[in-house]
Amino acid sequence: MSGLYQAQRAMRAMRGAAMQRGVIAILDIGTTKIACLVLRLDGPAARRETDALGPMAGQSRFRVIGAATTRSRGVRFGEIAAMPEAERAIRTALQAAQKMAQARVDHVIACFSGGGPRSYGLVGEVALDGAQVGESDIARVLAACDTPDYGSGRDVLHAQPVNFALDHRAGLSDPRGQTGNHLACDMHMMTVETATIHNLLHCIKRCDLELAGLASSAYAAGISALVEDEQELGAACIDMGGGATGISIFIKKHMIYGDSVRLGGEHVTSDIAKGLQVPAATAERIKTFYGGVMATGMDDRETIEIGADSGDWEKDRRTVSRAELIGIMRPRVEEILEEVRARLDAAGFDHLPSRQIVLTGGASQIPGLDGLAARILGQQVRLGRPLRVQGLPQAATGPAFSGAVGLSLFAAHPQDEWWDFEMPSDRYPARSLKRAVKWFRDNW
Repeated sequence: MSGLYQAQRAMRAMRGAAMQRGVIAILDIGTTKIACLVLRLDGPAARRETDALGPMAGQSRFRVIGAATTRSRGVRFGEIAAMPEAERAIRTALQAAQKMAQARVDHVIACFSGGGPRSYGLVGEVALDGAQVGESDIARVLAACDTPDYGSGRDVLHAQPVNFALDHRAGLSDPRGQTGNHLACDMHMMTVETATIHNLLHCIKRCDLELAGLASSAYAAGISALVEDEQELGAACIDMGGGATGISIFIKKHMIYGDSVRLGGEHVTSDIAKGLQVPAATAERIKTFYGGVMATGMDDRETIEIGADSGDWEKDRRTVSRAELIGIMRPRVEEILEEVRARLDAAGFDHLPSRQIVLTGGASQIPGLDGLAARILGQQVRLGRPLRVQGLPQAATGPAFSGAVGLSLFAAHPQDEWWDFEMPSDRYPARSLKRAVKWFRDNW
């Protein structure tokens, strides 16, 4: 536990160094594409004691000065599967973004969607004896949180205080400076498989880069695709990528649940390739131009030329009706949405005051998906694009870039995490399991 705590502290210090240099790279490592943004930062180098706790702690202004994407290689289900190929793809994206930015970058903040994330809601409390709440008291209450036994082979990726209570006055975002006798805290903790993190760290090191931060893609997508009211009142962000679909639930501007389904747009493409007996590249083109999930009477009459180039004239000149294509795509999309629904139910999403669902990510662009999702998930659904960020090229403003844009916001406006506070080494949390999301019912 302490090794990881120290590693995360080191990354935060690295982020401070990058802030002082003024440039940092953002790397969204996906199954189908690797996106790289280069940010020019100007603002405080790191969180100071006077800063507020929460989503806007240690704010800094930034603009995008370089952007590039490349086809991802060596990545499956959002995890690195072939190191040399992934390294080459990362280098390609990074070099193109640096060239556009006309700046060299040494520090990078990365996000990924794999690693089998698991969420926990933890509770901690300490006595204050009528004293003013200070930095050390925040550290003590975080250390007092009942940490679950999440098993060997897993590490903590995020650990954020989401709500404080002082003498039973709940819903405080920053209790520092206030006086009371009893301080309690709710913390959201997300763990992922250690091997996934180690492979990613090793790959980034091989690219001659220093890692200044690590985040879950689902969290990053939620930061950029959910509008402020949704983050405040309660909403879920479904980030439909190529190899995995990330799920994050936000309330009071904090993520309180994160998960991932190992299915995405690539699985839909693969079904088309098998169903129509065409190469993956042809299947991807057909999906992009003609795909959909809601069939109408017109679709029986609309024919699609497959237009492959296998050399077999008869086979290459085949046509298929759009209704047939929808018949291939819809079952897989339904399967992904059913999986998402099961995860939202397990998280207690129904207990939120507001239950908006926002679909984003490259695979969310399938026509008719929002209607099908509303039917399967049983909630209000809208399609989400990332926030407008200064300097972002037009080509990088689509839903496929929600993770990369969210990661930029995460870099410039980091939320306080457990490792931002100086804890005595004998107080690293290690106790019993508490159910994630339980504290809604107690506090809101």
